[in-house]
Amino acid sequence: MISDERKQQIMSILRTDGVVKVADLSRDFGVSEVTVRSYLADMESKGLLSRTHGGAISSYKPYCSMNFNQRIETNRSDKELIAKRISKMIEPEDTVMLNAGTTTLLIFKNLPVDYKLNIVTNSISIALEAASNPNFNVRLVGGTINAKYQFTFGDDAVEQIKKYHADKSILSIDGIDSGNGFSTYYSEETSVDKAMIEQSDICMIAADKSKLRRNAFAKVCDLSAADYIITTGKLEKDEIDNFAFHGITTIVVK
Repeated sequence: MISDERKQQIMSILRTDGVVKVADLSRDFGVSEVTVRSYLADMESKGLLSRTHGGAISSYKPYCSMNFNQRIETNRSDKELIAKRISKMIEPEDTVMLNAGTTTLLIFKNLPVDYKLNIVTNSISIALEAASNPNFNVRLVGGTINAKYQFTFGDDAVEQIKKYHADKSILSIDGIDSGNGFSTYYSEETSVDKAMIEQSDICMIAADKSKLRRNAFAKVCDLSAADYIITTGKLEKDEIDNFAFHGITTIVVK
């Protein structure tokens, strides 16, 4: 059926860009916007995507159900591009705070190994990797452990973070929305992320294209809390302008 072929095309676009727009699909398919919306409604009912104002984004639910190893392979090439770009923004002697996430783990793996760095993190994976490098002074904050995704959280973690001052915090988040700000699937990690932002001079948000135009479960902070967004996503001019209005420099890597 033609409708099924069009839905496959929509899925293909979502895998590549992470987002589709009703107006664009209507033009490309040569059908009305009402018809396109009916396609999206059917696909949403099957858990294939989530509708947004004027379009849709790829479904977030499958990613939430993945384990850590599965997540690190999802959009890995995009994450590697982001990691390489952010590594160039780190200076010798920097104190860097890194939250837990597959993107931040890859960022850590790309940090210059000959730099002397102070690293503060709630990521067990990052701490274990960092401990083998004598140039890195590593602080893994304590607290309650999330064993599945390998991070610490809670009051103890937050209080420890508050003891340190960082030149840069690098946060992997699960959602960026122009209106709602930054969000994460894990409500237990929001206080850790906030503390890292408050204790750092510069906040960098690392997000592959699948995180754009999403509202995850728990809000972390408003857009104005960040200084940089480093992403692989395709952004419209009005989105970039909105980020700039909130004091954010957007870096799109390819």
